[in-house]
Amino acid sequence: MKGLRKKVFSGKLIRVYRSYLYLPDGRRSYFEQVEHPGAAIAVPFIGQKLIFIRQYRAVVGKYLWELPAGKLSCGEMPSACARREVAEETGYIVSSVKRAGMMYTSPGFSDEKIFVYTARCSGKGKTARDRDEFISVKLLTKKEARRMVMSGKITDAKTVVALAFAGII
Repeated sequence: MKGLRKKVFSGKLIRVYRSYLYLPDGRRSYFEQVEHPGAAIAVPFIGQKLIFIRQYRAVVGKYLWELPAGKLSCGEMPSACARREVAEETGYIVSSVKRAGMMYTSPGFSDEKIFVYTARCSGKGKTARDRDEFISVKLLTKKEARRMVMSGKITDAKTVVALAFAGII
């Protein structure tokens, strides 16, 4: 038996539960759980340059430097999600993707899993951003990206981990 849980919130992106889960020693303990559908992030290249986005994040009230990423749609393969997000957010056309890794973002309270891909892009098409996405695109060298991480200009955790999986930092 995994435990008992009660849904306390269901939104567009997440569900929140109050849970009593069993620990390895058999005791039951209280947890607040966030259930997330999963996501994918791409480390996209056009030639030798990385394609970054600068996106306004209303929850923290500022623009952040990030790599293209987004939530998995129902039944969507993570690689397809990575391709879609690069196209929608940057306008670049993905010619190939390669899996680089996987991470849990906050396993103390969430089951969110992000799949990491490197992507090779072949050209530019059209963006298809959501109405709440305020994004600009910038090409950076690997050295510039490393410098931005080390100087604290890139603070988005999924972006930092994806760069590490891709061997950039």
